[in-house]
Amino acid sequence: MANSASGPVSRRVGSTGMAVYPIALDASVFGWATDAKATADVLDLFYAAGGDLISTAAHYAGGRSEIMIGTWLARHDHRDRLVIATKVGRHPDAPGLSARSVRRGVAASLERLQLERIDVLGLDGEDPSTPIEETLTAVAELQAEGRVGHLSASGFTSAGLREAIKVARRLEVPGVMLLLAEYNLLERRLYEEELAPLAVNADLGVLVRMPLASGYLRGDFRSRHDKPASPMFQGALQYVNRRGAAVLAVLDEVAAEVGQHVGRVALAWLLSKPLVVAPIVRVPTARALADLLPGAALVLTPAQIARLDRVSEP
Repeated sequence: MANSASGPVSRRVGSTGMAVYPIALDASVFGWATDAKATADVLDLFYAAGGDLISTAAHYAGGRSEIMIGTWLARHDHRDRLVIATKVGRHPDAPGLSARSVRRGVAASLERLQLERIDVLGLDGEDPSTPIEETLTAVAELQAEGRVGHLSASGFTSAGLREAIKVARRLEVPGVMLLLAEYNLLERRLYEEELAPLAVNADLGVLVRMPLASGYLRGDFRSRHDKPASPMFQGALQYVNRRGAAVLAVLDEVAAEVGQHVGRVALAWLLSKPLVVAPIVRVPTARALADLLPGAALVLTPAQIARLDRVSEP
């Protein structure tokens, strides 16, 4: 019988020395699918529940996501407990990962967030036009200045991540310490076969992007007639097929056994995996967040995990 602990325990983030709540917040909806009031409601609930890691990016909603977070932070005395993570490399005012773009991007993000320091700075995809040595040197300088804490990589191939790790060791700079990777019951192969082995060897903390497959693993899209309320969740429709239905069927069975929503079970499956620190959930409302938060404390049995493993095997 699966059970829920008395409360979720903070989880170690690789070798960073940080520990965070086992669910992180994806701020990509802020300023796009979520207006200012709804954004504040989501942030208030997340903080009240014990959540601490908020993940955004310079280009989300053209910078409005960072602005909304910064406005909320300025109105509350929450800064000390929170881990603010943002990413550079894709904003039109600071494209790519050249030293100039990284510095310009960080300065703009700090201004929008109304902060003096970014706790986790992410490289938002690889930049073939810039040597990774240049990028890592620029980040190391920002870290020495106290403007950036730890470095993460998002959207990297295994080859790109391997090179970044190798170069950081050669340069003797902190380098990548967190990996943001797409991983869920329907997207397993790339992470498990290529990225996870590198994360193990480098002791990287793993934050999971798209943990619910754009909402499909919440059970929101069981037929082609179920249309997403926002284009941000359009990707869920690609999973409306025989394999997706088989995974949902087992999720339904396990959810009935534990008395929980299928989305919470999908998150608990992720949290049972080595290296996974927290899934980064994308929710448009506080109500949707409240529906998922109990997944942080849900513990599945080995047999239930094995059933989910089998039905979702890539």
